Amino acid sequence: MELLKNQTYEVNIEGCTAEGQGVARIDGRAVFVAGALPGERCIIKLLKVSKTAIWAKLEELLETSPHRIEPDCPVCSKCGGCDFRHVTYEEELRIKKQRVDDVMRRIGGIDLTSEEIIPSPRQERYRNKAILNVGNRDGKAVSGFYRPRSHDIVPIESCLLQTTDADAAAAALRRWMDEYSVPAYDELTAKGIVRRLFVRSVKHGSCICIVAAANKLPHCDKLMDMLRAACPNVVSIILNVNRSKGNGILSDEFVTLWGEESIDAELCSLRFKLSPRSFFQINTPQAENLYARAIEYAELTGNELVLDLYCGTGTIGLYAADKCAKVIGAEIVDAAIENAKENARRNGIENAEFICADASDAARHFAEAGMAPDVIIVDPPRKGLAPDVIDSIAQMAPQRVVYVSCDPATLARDLKLFAEKGYTANKLTAADMFPRTRHCEAVAKLCKN
Repeated sequence: MELLKNQTYEVNIEGCTAEGQGVARIDGRAVFVAGALPGERCIIKLLKVSKTAIWAKLEELLETSPHRIEPDCPVCSKCGGCDFRHVTYEEELRIKKQRVDDVMRRIGGIDLTSEEIIPSPRQERYRNKAILNVGNRDGKAVSGFYRPRSHDIVPIESCLLQTTDADAAAAALRRWMDEYSVPAYDELTAKGIVRRLFVRSVKHGSCICIVAAANKLPHCDKLMDMLRAACPNVVSIILNVNRSKGNGILSDEFVTLWGEESIDAELCSLRFKLSPRSFFQINTPQAENLYARAIEYAELTGNELVLDLYCGTGTIGLYAADKCAKVIGAEIVDAAIENAKENARRNGIENAEFICADASDAARHFAEAGMAPDVIIVDPPRKGLAPDVIDSIAQMAPQRVVYVSCDPATLARDLKLFAEKGYTANKLTAADMFPRTRHCEAVAKLCKN
């Protein structure tokens, strides 16, 4: 039977993809249905039919999952930020854990099941970093997130994932733009000024506001007054001048308009100095849970040399420092390395060393130098580890590798490569770092055979 666009079918939803879409089958072919949940029976309308996959729209629910709930956000189906606002949190956790376990078998080819999925202590207002796109609509400033697969801004006044300070700062920025006729930047014409608002909050309540703009801001004093009035917690207001014609979030040009150039954060009972571009985990309480599991997997006794690749501002390495003999961290972002060094000093940690280097170069250098770390911790970006990094890690022959991952699929792929180098993954934990979204983190323990 030929399947064509706009045809309707009655189907059973058998599973869920990593993106939170329901999966049905028609004549053995997978059909992906946005908003459908496992166990539901529904009528769907085909939207796109390709040789490899089919996408469909949910037209009518005939049998509803007991885990379905009414979404509490009016734009969650439009902005693309949340994938699970229509499902109970317990079911969301089950789906995410199942996803982690499935990719271990399907991509990694290994029989490894996660011990558990650690639930997030908070499911709302947990994001300590907000990046809001700014535009104009009907003569008024708007801020929000891009509609999926577009640069069309979905205007949002309050996001349940962001802090209330982020909402307040965005509202103040919009008022300022309207009152003083400051235009948003237009990517198509390369005209206008304001591009984005970046708000970073920390555990004790303080926040930093960064306005990304194509040029210096007019009526700057008025903007600072309005931001400070709207956000009493703000400790710094920074201008990021981004003249690029691309879609880069921040450039390298920062101008502190008011307050400090950085912000202090707390994680795992340690204090960290964060510059505007420093990486820091989005969900602080859950990051503490994830790092605690990573250190548990490292099995530190106090005598080990630990190598921390992709160390960022030094969070994991500094957390491990009082449990091992020495930590060496490597990170390609120079500002993050300077933060890491400062973070070690301010926490009185003397057995941590940090170098600025790409993970591949650092791993190769360490391997060629004959370094013999007992434990290597990696926390790479979503794309995972490059094969040469895995080669260099294996050459250093640590007893254990602890792999912290923000993408279970690339984790599974890399665990398969590690297995070829003589390392077996024998423990795995999933962690819900990003409740209500499709994303899930995991940490694995690998031991040398």
